[in-house]
Amino acid sequence: MNNEQLSGILSLVSKIHAETVAFLKEELAANGLPDFTTSHGNILYRLSKAETLSMTKIARMIHRDKSTATVLVNKLERFGLVKRIRCKDDNRKTLLMLTEKGAEYNEATANISKRLIDRCYQGFSQADKEKAFELLTRISDNFSNIQQEE
Repeated sequence: MNNEQLSGILSLVSKIHAETVAFLKEELAANGLPDFTTSHGNILYRLSKAETLSMTKIARMIHRDKSTATVLVNKLERFGLVKRIRCKDDNRKTLLMLTEKGAEYNEATANISKRLIDRCYQGFSQADKEKAFELLTRISDNFSNIQQEE
């Protein structure tokens, strides 16, 4: 593999991200959610896997800063998909919780996610999928390690 091909990997990752976002945006709009982004869906998905999460934890999980995550959550709250509650152990802390409407959203978008994954891995064997995940995780970890070193 030559240097041009090696540097093209990051371009491919960027292209895949852009195409994924475009696919999801189109699908969300077709399902009556034109003002939602993939980050909104990511927040709702993360909340579906936990009873409650702090804003700091949500921000970290979706790879956004806390102020950006707050803007995203505010929109979800206006739509009645999440709600803020006080932490039982520390009344100063606010936690986020998925509402019933938010859970319904997750059910409605599960099919969209399945179609996205099916398209992504079309023609891949199980071994190919595992290897792709392993290699991309290593690239991601290389960048995470740089941020931790700084």
